[in-house]
Amino acid sequence: MTAFMGCDITFGADADEVIFFGPAHQLPVLGADSHLNRLLVKYCEEARSHRAGSNTFRVKVENAIAPLLPHGKARAPEIGRRLGMSQRTLGRRLAAEGLTFAVVLDRMRADLARRYLQEDLPISQIGWLLGYREASSFNHAYKRWTGETPREARVPQKKPAAPIVSNRRSL
Repeated sequence: MTAFMGCDITFGADADEVIFFGPAHQLPVLGADSHLNRLLVKYCEEARSHRAGSNTFRVKVENAIAPLLPHGKARAPEIGRRLGMSQRTLGRRLAAEGLTFAVVLDRMRADLARRYLQEDLPISQIGWLLGYREASSFNHAYKRWTGETPREARVPQKKPAAPIVSNRRSL
């Protein structure tokens, strides 16, 4: 890998990044998925507009969770570390807002799942984006949130979608 990239590679680093120097940013990306790019840019802009001016601790936790979801590493100890606090302090700060880490993560996944299902993304890819290792885990979670499977949610129905409810309380 080092020979291919032409530089040292660090495995197990805190961030997934590749830094390009010079005019590399002007080169076209071969095999780029313009549909997925438009979709993700739209979601990012929408999320930013909803959070403008919102300065709650929950938003800080959600912002720390977001980049870790697809990697399956959105866990309370890691989020606490990224926010410069212990898992216990993270739990106390969320409790002050009437929340737990599990509830914040669950609600965030549920909200993103609904948005992703409106697009033509494969269910397995949606599961991966939400940090599930298996599509079946995502299917079970979605059914718990809404009472229907992701596939059923995609079929146009006469009745509105079921509300998302989370009863999880522990950290």
